[in-house]
Amino acid sequence: MSIRLTKRIAANILGRGISSIKITAKGLEDSKKAITRSDVRKLIKDGNIYAAAPKHNQSKYSKPIITKKGKYKRRRGISKRRGTRNARGGTDYKKKIRALRRILLSLKHDKLIDNENFKKFYKLARGGVFLNKGTMLNHIKESGIKIDNERIQKLKHI
Repeated sequence: MSIRLTKRIAANILGRGISSIKITAKGLEDSKKAITRSDVRKLIKDGNIYAAAPKHNQSKYSKPIITKKGKYKRRRGISKRRGTRNARGGTDYKKKIRALRRILLSLKHDKLIDNENFKKFYKLARGGVFLNKGTMLNHIKESGIKIDNERIQKLKHI
């Protein structure tokens, strides 16, 4: 086979990049003949194939410093961020939907909305139409259901 295949297999076994894999002059012919992973492992064991540079890890000096800074919410600038605002935490769906459903249930028990409207708003909440409790209450009020402002303020804090 080719040396490229042997290097690729050796890189996978050693957990390094292909460019760091070196083959000795003695092991060149054997590495061309190597077909299986076990053949390549034998060549590594004999010392004919090796990884040139040492594997880089985080320095033991900087790790505790970085973790301490992370504890105090440092090192969170824009360049450190990967992913959108919603992907980096955002609002928890379960927490939000339970709050919305509590409001709907209290409106139903107080007979401010009937069962048909309850089902309609329940499905809208499940579909993610409402960002928070306030937007849902505004939507309910705009749909023609009469709720006074004092009641809305109480419902926001349920």
